[in-house]
Amino acid sequence: MDHLLALRTFVRIAEAGSFAKAADALNLPRSTVSKLMQDLEAHLGSKLLERTTRTLTVTVEGAAYYERALRLIAELDDMDNAVATARFALKGRLRVDIGSSLANLILVPALQDFQKLYPELELVVGVSDRPVDLVGEGIDCVIRGGALGDTSLIARRLCELDYVTCASQSYLSDRQAPTTPSEIEADHRIVSYFSALSGKLVPLRFVRDGQHIELFGRSGVALNESTSHLKGILSGLGIGQTFGFMARPYLETGELLQLLPEWKQANHTLSLVYPATRYPSVKLRVFSDWVTRLFGKYDMRGH
Repeated sequence: MDHLLALRTFVRIAEAGSFAKAADALNLPRSTVSKLMQDLEAHLGSKLLERTTRTLTVTVEGAAYYERALRLIAELDDMDNAVATARFALKGRLRVDIGSSLANLILVPALQDFQKLYPELELVVGVSDRPVDLVGEGIDCVIRGGALGDTSLIARRLCELDYVTCASQSYLSDRQAPTTPSEIEADHRIVSYFSALSGKLVPLRFVRDGQHIELFGRSGVALNESTSHLKGILSGLGIGQTFGFMARPYLETGELLQLLPEWKQANHTLSLVYPATRYPSVKLRVFSDWVTRLFGKYDMRGH
């Protein structure tokens, strides 16, 4: 039995709650995962997992073993990577998940710089606006916005992004530009964004002099992916709110016009998030430091 692989497999099963998810995360055949667990339990002479056809639970002994295995694996990884870092050759694989606009416009164009720093470190980047299960899907960290409601996660703040209310020249060519939020609601179409998790529309939000307004208006089109949402605004489908860093190139060319600049929506906090049950590896720490510097260029705190 490969004892270290068996430990890693057990930890992944305990976190994912599934042999199949653990096998996928570790890129191992399911039969191998099952055999490793059988051998580990036989070696220990104790049940670590209780399995039925429908459920999988960690035993009391398994929970205690999991905590110690987690610390041991983290320590071994750090030992390996400390030596690798000293040789300027940090190695391994890091799985990251990020929203599409953040990936396409910020992260991916900068990855060549990261590769130059850590040429032996493989980044596996999942790109989507959908919510993800970090533990169940074997993801090391995600870059996401908003408040952190899950206490099982740790967040490192990267930056704050501002929003811009805007519309295309083509949309406004035969319409009067609104001067108040109420005029948007009464007289205009909205390019809406809806949550991939709940399916609910996200309202347009406006703040000025302590006054807070939320409105939905007439939504001709609703999209749940940020890059497509911007394309909808650019193509003249209506008025929308999008991140300032996405809108500014088009505001500079005149393709988009900013509306109601005196009405500001609260900034959107962006964070690097990882499970609290995981000890941050050297790989995660170097990526966290690098990506904090990268997104710091887009920080709109105080603006």
